[in-house]
Amino acid sequence: MNLSFKNRLAFYYMLATAIIMAMVFSIVYFIVQNTVYQNLDNMLSFEARKHTKEIKIKENSLYFTHKEEWEELEHREVHINPVFIQIIDASGRLMDKSPNLKNEELPFEGTKKLGENFNAKLNNHSIRQVQIPIEHHEEIKGYIIAAMSLEDSKMVILNLRNTLLILFPIVLIGLFFVSRYLAGRSIIPIQNITNTTNRITKSTLNERVTLPRNKDELYDLSASINELLNRIENTLQREQQFTSDASHELRTPLSTLRGTLEVLIRKPRTQQEYEDKVKISLSEVDKMTHTLEQLFLLARFDSQKPTIQNEKESLTKIVTKIIDSYSKAISSKNLRVIFNSQGIKNDLVPYYYSHLILDNIVLNAIKYSKDNSEVIISFNRNEKGLVCAIKDEGIGIKKEDLEKVFNPFFRSDALHHKDIIGNGLGLSIAKKAALAINATIAVESELNKGTIFLVTF
Repeated sequence: MNLSFKNRLAFYYMLATAIIMAMVFSIVYFIVQNTVYQNLDNMLSFEARKHTKEIKIKENSLYFTHKEEWEELEHREVHINPVFIQIIDASGRLMDKSPNLKNEELPFEGTKKLGENFNAKLNNHSIRQVQIPIEHHEEIKGYIIAAMSLEDSKMVILNLRNTLLILFPIVLIGLFFVSRYLAGRSIIPIQNITNTTNRITKSTLNERVTLPRNKDELYDLSASINELLNRIENTLQREQQFTSDASHELRTPLSTLRGTLEVLIRKPRTQQEYEDKVKISLSEVDKMTHTLEQLFLLARFDSQKPTIQNEKESLTKIVTKIIDSYSKAISSKNLRVIFNSQGIKNDLVPYYYSHLILDNIVLNAIKYSKDNSEVIISFNRNEKGLVCAIKDEGIGIKKEDLEKVFNPFFRSDALHHKDIIGNGLGLSIAKKAALAINATIAVESELNKGTIFLVTF
């Protein structure tokens, strides 16, 4: 069914109401019908039993004892809804009847319907009838038949049925248009959402959906769309910033490399000068290669869901290998690396991602530590898991920069420590590697006093 959302709402509401109305109308109809028949049946039973007391049985004859009074009463009074009474003997022969039957006889339906109220015909008119046996000395002498006209009652029931059948489509059609109007009013916020989202482009991402006044489901939908737009806008801004920073990080070594080579070819150089310039160029190439490798690693994290490596290794061995790999840098700054892993058992973690995390954090601790200071690496276990703490006595991080340290290319107060080589990608890689194995990284720092990273596996 190719209907608009507004029409579907109205149609489904009308359909549900139609089912309820059909049930209610049917119940009303059958209640009225049963009430009418019940009243007739009660009246017939009362009249039949009342006139049973007026029957005289003489030998094989049955007759009414107050027939004259009965006829005189009918002449004096007007009976709006007359009751017809008739007596027949056990063989079905007519014995006596009420004066209002005149030349007509009530039909006898046989003994199968004794005491049961049923519909019948009298002179082609509908009647309601009951047949009750007349007993004398525990022997059935005959039957008294009582009947009343059913024409008026059937007319009431028929009028009720026709009224309900006519009202049913009229009410449904009216309900459809009312529901359609109300549905149109209800989906105005949805139309506003559609219009707003259609207007939003890459250059107008700052536009937001107007929130409805009522805090209902549409309010939640509008708020969710606004939150989604916020995330998209932030993502695009980060991508733009990332592209700008990546371009800058790659442009710097390329410029240095180009400048070095241009100086080198301006005039003949000594062997030593050539070697020095080539070494500078190779150093810049190494920087650029390292940056590209880190960018590819970040891109791999973003483009697909990281797969957890099955290979596991002791956290103690991983940290030991990392410390050994940076032994020259540690010696050059005369750092004291204190590693405490005593009392920790069952410290197996995914090797690949854990090595990425700790390698970048330990390298930062070494790079930003002051000469002749300490780097303390310790393990402990809490309710959340195994915690590795890396603490240094370095330059620290500003409080306002703590939330930004995991952003790609971000370096806190980079202008004041240009001598420290880095591109700001290490902690971004560590953060994404932590997410891959459901680990967490927390950082605490005080400017000029040091930093501590807490990695929970």
